[in-house]
Amino acid sequence: QQEYNKKTDCTISLILYHEIEFQIFWGKYLMKFQLAVNLERMDNSVDMENVKNHTLEMVKMADQGGFNIVWAAEHHAIEMTIAPNPFQILTWWANHTEKIRLGTAVVNAAYWHPINLAGEAAFTDLISGGRLEFGIGSGAYQREFDRMKPNVKQQDGWRYMQEMLPLLKQLWSGDVEHKGEFWEFPSSTSCPKPVQKPHPPVWVAARSPITYDYAIKNKCNVMSWPLTRPFSEAELYKKQLDDAIANHKSSFKPIFAMMRHAAVYTNDSDKQKALNSIRTVLGQFENLFKNLGDVENGFTKQIPLNELEGREQYDPNMLTKNLLFGTPEEIIEKLKLYQNLGVDEFIYYASMGLGHKEQKKSLKLFIEEVMPEFA
Repeated sequence: QQEYNKKTDCTISLILYHEIEFQIFWGKYLMKFQLAVNLERMDNSVDMENVKNHTLEMVKMADQGGFNIVWAAEHHAIEMTIAPNPFQILTWWANHTEKIRLGTAVVNAAYWHPINLAGEAAFTDLISGGRLEFGIGSGAYQREFDRMKPNVKQQDGWRYMQEMLPLLKQLWSGDVEHKGEFWEFPSSTSCPKPVQKPHPPVWVAARSPITYDYAIKNKCNVMSWPLTRPFSEAELYKKQLDDAIANHKSSFKPIFAMMRHAAVYTNDSDKQKALNSIRTVLGQFENLFKNLGDVENGFTKQIPLNELEGREQYDPNMLTKNLLFGTPEEIIEKLKLYQNLGVDEFIYYASMGLGHKEQKKSLKLFIEEVMPEFA
């Protein structure tokens, strides 16, 4: 009996050891992937029907390839990001996918009424079978605010988000009466209620300490985007997240996702196509960020590349280094840096004006040659 007890204790110890080893392995090495994809037209030579079909094909590839989430944006009156209602886009995608979760990245709080937003989100969760990931943010362009929320500065968008989010959670739970800075209404609730309880996972787009602090305080997952900046920018975001967790002495650990424009290629020709495309898009973004008003019939005028020469954020070598650009082997090495930093899920940002054929080729390479290294 004593010999049996010794063997049993040894077996139990070995099982516990391997269970701990297994948890450490998965905690350190497993990374999930998300897809951000827009319906986009860079000029009127591209047919909208083709854009629609291509976008859906990309989403279906991600679903079948094992991506965890696909994100739809919200933007207005610009062809480079066609997304007037992200919930309508997600409803469309839900009918053509099986497992992939469906997220808003992100709804702009200032453009919505809380009752409307709560109901739209809950209904999307219902008809998608509980697959909604709810991302909310404060808006990107002053040009959109000028049209969607006149006399409001883009810099003040965060104030709308901070009033909106707690209110949504209350509406998803039951009746609530509200008298706030931006909205006021008598007792109301969300109809329908979300399938996921108590509500769908909530994400915020964060780049500043105040937003990381808000995310931890309100138990939100975090998505961040270092734009074209170096890896040190990603390190800064992780530090801000860690500081927010420490400051709140919180046991809540959010999912931390990082987004970069992505292009996987195997030859110099495809590399050059990716660089040309991203520089074109960045020239248009420069226009929008500066709110220059050079938008005609929804198409944003690109600031000429010769005017951008010498600007670090447009240098091809810098873009190749900082973005998720490279051969499958180079992409794997880059992703390991984010993995070691503590990024839980990586957002493959597919939309950058690249040709449809090249976008699908890149995503196929990513699914077949990159993702298995992290599975």
